[in-house]
Amino acid sequence: MGKILVLTEKPSVGRDIAKVLNCSQNSNGYISGSKYIVTWALGHLVTLADPELYDNKYKTWNLESLPMLPGRMKLVVIKETSRQFNIVKDLMQRNDIDELVIATDSGREGELVARWIIEKAGFKKPIKRLWISSQTERAIKEGFNSLKPSREYDNLYRSAECRAEADWLIGLNVTRALTCKYNAQLSAGRVQTPTLAMVIQREKEIRKFVPKDYWVIEAKVNAFSIKWQDKRNGQTQIFDKARADEILAKVSGQTGKVTDVIKESKKELPPLAYDLTELQRDANRRYGYSAKKTLSIMQKLYETHKLLTYPRTDSRYITDDIVPTLPERLKSIAVGPYAAAAHALIRSKLNVTKRLVDNSKVTDHHAIIPTEQFVNLNSLDRDERNIYDLAVKRFIAVLSPAFEYEQTTVRIDCAGEQFYAKGKIVKSKGWKAVYEGLENDDENREDDRDQDLPEIKRGEQLKLTAVKALGKKTKPPARYTEATLLSAMEHPGKFIEDEALREVMDSANGLGTPATRADIIEKLFDSFYMERREKEIMPTSKGTQLLDLVPSDLKEPELTAKWEQQLFRISRGKANPDAFILDMKDYASKLVSNVIASTGAYKHENMTREKCPECGKFLLDVNGKKGRMLVCPDRECGYRKGISMVSNARCPECHKKMEIRGEGESKTFYCECGYREKLEAFQKRKSEQVNKKEVARVLNQQKDDTPINSALAEALSKWKK
Repeated sequence: MGKILVLTEKPSVGRDIAKVLNCSQNSNGYISGSKYIVTWALGHLVTLADPELYDNKYKTWNLESLPMLPGRMKLVVIKETSRQFNIVKDLMQRNDIDELVIATDSGREGELVARWIIEKAGFKKPIKRLWISSQTERAIKEGFNSLKPSREYDNLYRSAECRAEADWLIGLNVTRALTCKYNAQLSAGRVQTPTLAMVIQREKEIRKFVPKDYWVIEAKVNAFSIKWQDKRNGQTQIFDKARADEILAKVSGQTGKVTDVIKESKKELPPLAYDLTELQRDANRRYGYSAKKTLSIMQKLYETHKLLTYPRTDSRYITDDIVPTLPERLKSIAVGPYAAAAHALIRSKLNVTKRLVDNSKVTDHHAIIPTEQFVNLNSLDRDERNIYDLAVKRFIAVLSPAFEYEQTTVRIDCAGEQFYAKGKIVKSKGWKAVYEGLENDDENREDDRDQDLPEIKRGEQLKLTAVKALGKKTKPPARYTEATLLSAMEHPGKFIEDEALREVMDSANGLGTPATRADIIEKLFDSFYMERREKEIMPTSKGTQLLDLVPSDLKEPELTAKWEQQLFRISRGKANPDAFILDMKDYASKLVSNVIASTGAYKHENMTREKCPECGKFLLDVNGKKGRMLVCPDRECGYRKGISMVSNARCPECHKKMEIRGEGESKTFYCECGYREKLEAFQKRKSEQVNKKEVARVLNQQKDDTPINSALAEALSKWKK
């Protein structure tokens, strides 16, 4: 009887699956058992061929050879991982292998990883697909008991292949055209360019913004505050100083009459479960993690620790078949800070509604939730713990009852002017109890701050005291953070003026997919088109100039989102992949023609007077991910040299992160506030701080009445005597 070959995406996953399948004989690049042989890729082992493999003329970058439009795209083995490919290929060609199981990540990219390897290796025997949402032993066993024929995923593969070929056709052609035309390292892509366009558009809005002065009128009555409100339109802002002064004079020292007391019982439903984008947003807001870092941590929690389900999902719902497993998932997280809330849910009737369970809203994978794997919190590092904490609290919140409160709105008439106050009495904390003590992003809003209100009746007379007009200024729109940029990529419809097209966009997938958005953002940083300043994202001169040179329709989010929608339809068998690729080829030709015909110019505004030691060109000063560096503008040279690095050390004067500049003993910390400190002085100051903390800790211990030595230590000391 022959064996079954199992192809996984990574060695760690391969080892986990091998264990479940009783494969214990380790070999170079695979693990064998009596029935199964488990092997793995190292991510992608096969990729699309570079242009020069189609025609020698593409070895040289020049405008005359564009556009590059191969008939049928070729696959090549990636040189760095060719050894593992050959191991996998040899296994596929063994006579004792009867069947193959694809066990790569259950998603579009995972499908592509496996299918390209299978195609390049020439495997022709029966193929099945393992499709699971978590890496626990139970999930793997259940998955192998319900393997699907691989043909059920053929459309998903075609969608993935179309995405890769479209990126090749658009990205490589436009990048070569821009680089040759302007003699600079410039690149463009069907997702990265409209994403950059949104960042640059926001920066333009900020720079054009002219702040306006306005006033708000506040007063005290008894023990609470009231705010003036325009009777006609409900506005609280007054843009005319004379009018503000007039109202102030009119109501100062006057007595107001309570005209209305409205009490409403309200419910705030629990949030939806996490998909990847929402989790990345929260991780950026709360911990400052980049989208890419969050995804990397999620992958560890999924693959290594097996504590969370598949991360690369765009669904915020689960399917009916998951509902019976919810109690066991709650038991698995019922430790430490989550124990009380989890046990309370286990004892109660779970709040399972359409807001959580909806088969129609789950595509390839359900929402991110904990697995049935028991958690040992001590096995997680700080970053893993932070992301796990977000996921578990959201899971508990989703299953918890609504937050219930009574909203009281008081309206007061004073000398013909209207004032109001709002108060809230919490009836049941519900799901919000999970987040108690955490800052709410909405708490900082100036308007409608809730306060404790005394019992007030309609008709009551209230004396206004401490009446004042507070001068304020309108604020420009906020710069993007990674959290808000992810939101904009997910819902780019608001940037589209055409209403019908906006509706199409809002029902589409947006720019990119949850799995690719982090890489797109990172690529824009790595290409020096935009840079981080604390949490804010700002475009660079290079990025701004690039956008002026790129063909206009490549900047528009609706075009790219339409492509993503087409890819989704291909994955469902509702659109023709060949027609999509023909459209991409036509579009690539059009873009190249636009670049060649352009009359624009590109200028290196960050050029230094320092020459590249490799090719002699003047180096460019850029802000990299980890600090400032000098890079060569010549694409073929690629020389880079670090100048400074952003450290985690905080300035003792203004508490901002400091830069490290210099080499060896001359290394110095610099802060933008002007503070400087040599490395040696910094280390000395830090060691003194540590010593002071240690002394304080020991003194505090000695204040405690409990003996410092343990019972065992006391016993040993007596025995030694």
